[in-house]
Amino acid sequence: MLFIILMVILVFMLIGSVPAWPHSRSWGYYPSSGLGLVLVVLLILLLLGRI
Repeated sequence: MLFIILMVILVFMLIGSVPAWPHSRSWGYYPSSGLGLVLVVLLILLLLGRI
């Protein structure tokens, strides 16, 4: 159950990090770097068997 919730959050973050909307063009690399950090943490948790 937790894995499904995390995957949904990741999909929303991925959609939100695309600078396609006018209000998000000035954000730069901040959303995608945050998404990368979340992916690294999830990968570590998966490798440790916590998820």
